[in-house]
Amino acid sequence: MWENQIDLNAVFELRTKTTDYFGLGAIHKMKDIATNLAGMGISRVLIMTGGSSYRKNGAWDVVEAALSTAGIQHVLYNKVTSNPTDSQVDEAVAMGKRFAAQAVIGIGGGSPIDAAKSAAILLKYDGRTARELYEFKFTPELALPIIAINTTHGTGTEVNRFAVVTISELDYKPAIAYDCIYPLYAIDDPALMYGLPENQTRYVSVDAVNHVVEAATTLAASPYAIMMGKETIRLVHKYLPIALENPKDPAARYFLTYASAIAGISFDNGLLHFTHALEHPLSAIKPELAHGLGLSMLLPAVIKEIYPARAQVLADIFEPIIPGLKGEASEADMVAAGIEKWLFSIGITSKLSDEGFCEADIDRLVELTQETPSLGLLLSLAPVKADLATIRRIFTNSMIAM
Repeated sequence: MWENQIDLNAVFELRTKTTDYFGLGAIHKMKDIATNLAGMGISRVLIMTGGSSYRKNGAWDVVEAALSTAGIQHVLYNKVTSNPTDSQVDEAVAMGKRFAAQAVIGIGGGSPIDAAKSAAILLKYDGRTARELYEFKFTPELALPIIAINTTHGTGTEVNRFAVVTISELDYKPAIAYDCIYPLYAIDDPALMYGLPENQTRYVSVDAVNHVVEAATTLAASPYAIMMGKETIRLVHKYLPIALENPKDPAARYFLTYASAIAGISFDNGLLHFTHALEHPLSAIKPELAHGLGLSMLLPAVIKEIYPARAQVLADIFEPIIPGLKGEASEADMVAAGIEKWLFSIGITSKLSDEGFCEADIDRLVELTQETPSLGLLLSLAPVKADLATIRRIFTNSMIAM
């Protein structure tokens, strides 16, 4: 295959609206980024990250040295959790304001980078809060420059305009999408991901798969989104088992990271629908639930609903997992079961009932899909009507294995 001829150490620029430095060793591009920031007159930055992985994976030493060499001071907020909350963002913003931060650096997976994007907006809007931002009380057009140093291969947030934060008090987990939060620079260094735990490796990779399944089948889908969807699924199907067997395999981490990035670009263009709209209530109610696991549990039931409306597209992009599909509506049940079988084969065997959800929770979950800001827009893009009966059926069919 052609990917065997790729020089994994040749760092290239993946240009979207973000300049993304991609490849093994790309973290050392932080020196160039810091020099460019200093040239823009930036001398003080807020850094947002999680509890410890940013040090364990080696990113911190490189970032700190690059900033120091460029004469840029920093303040560190390292309390971002999985499924970050509005209160965490507000706390970081307060720190950034006291420090007079002029840019924001996010180091980590989707949670720290999304929190950093949110803080970058609020540092330009005095008196506003994260809750107001995620309840759409105002429409931002400005944000501080954002640098995204990605350390997981799943969200694609480092190359797109999306961010997600939970409003804990309301069990809301809305998404925002604004041009002002495209990162100015991003770093995708697969070597930073060698230490990802086994389950996280699974969950983030399946997040990327969900991104393209949805982006390729929304009402806004384009040939561009579908093309990247097909390649994402091919790469995840091929390289995820290798990464699970050998977490430090450079090619596996490289191509899973590439799959994640192009999936992020895919849904930046094609947008999302059912799986993300229905997962957000799950991890809003249970913040300890990994986003990718929530998506995995829902995906087969979503495919069962949408396959008849997008059979030819799904048959094409699922070719690596389920070869020989004809793209006929009658294949829906078989394809849904086939995707569930694939998820089980890579070690994701949980369904909603295994993670503590029960039939009695469905009413609240359905309510949250209707109440949570932004989820209505996602549902409106689904290829079949997202009525209450369909939403309820997806949750119900996700409770136990097919």
